[in-house]
Amino acid sequence: MAKVAFIGLGVMGFPMAGHLKEKGGHDVAVYNRTSAKAEEWVNKHGGRSATTPADAARDADFVFTCVGNDDDLRSVTLGETGAIAGMKAGAVLIDNTTASAEVAREPYDAAKDRGIDFIDAPVSGGQAGAENGVLTVMCGGDQDVFDRAKPIIEAYARMVGLMGPVGAGQLTKMINQICIAGLVQGLAEGIHFGKKAGLDIEKVVEVISKGAAGSWQMENRHKTMDQGRYDFGFAVDWMRKDLGIVLAEARRNGAKLPVTALVDQFYGDVQSMGGNRWDTSSLLARLEK
Repeated sequence: MAKVAFIGLGVMGFPMAGHLKEKGGHDVAVYNRTSAKAEEWVNKHGGRSATTPADAARDADFVFTCVGNDDDLRSVTLGETGAIAGMKAGAVLIDNTTASAEVAREPYDAAKDRGIDFIDAPVSGGQAGAENGVLTVMCGGDQDVFDRAKPIIEAYARMVGLMGPVGAGQLTKMINQICIAGLVQGLAEGIHFGKKAGLDIEKVVEVISKGAAGSWQMENRHKTMDQGRYDFGFAVDWMRKDLGIVLAEARRNGAKLPVTALVDQFYGDVQSMGGNRWDTSSLLARLEK
């Protein structure tokens, strides 16, 4: 059992912290900007609610953060009340936020100055993956630090991999989002085409999902897409945030991402339709409007 702190109890962080307590058997302290959410977590799982990130992180062996964006990450890790200020030397800070590769290096540098280790560890699998403890975790950091952290991370994951130095986890998550964007647009167009052609979408997917066109998106989203239901996954607002990070990184490194840039615009259309909180499969709604 380790002493663990978890900072950020949103739709992902709340169940992830729960798995660290229930499945991992760790002693967990939590912090959330809205204190009521932290109290709700403590009422469900036990542990301790802290008043600041630094307070949550005090004496912890491992400190997890899972917040919204770059600025949120800075606010909970840096400064007098940030997690790093409360951490002891030799502890490990593990950031599950999907953020830029550049911002990952800021807490890394701040932690290193205090003898604290850091891993950027964005996750994939959505809310369902977090609730079921089967997330994929893409890590950036040093091998020895990863080896210490991996058994702890595995409480909420089915796949944990070290992708390279600090920042490599975030870069890998960007590739994940690039691939998803293209897949969902292709699936949306396929379903749209099939409906216009008068085909039974369920029968179509039953056949083509067993061939080269098959994907997780097809298996898990085709039914709800066909029914026009878009409340079963990762929100459009968050996907646009992620794709913005991807496209900014591509401008820096010179990568050409024409399909990703186009799908990002399509998600903008979905937002203009009021679909900010619809899941990413709502690209079909844009085609059917």
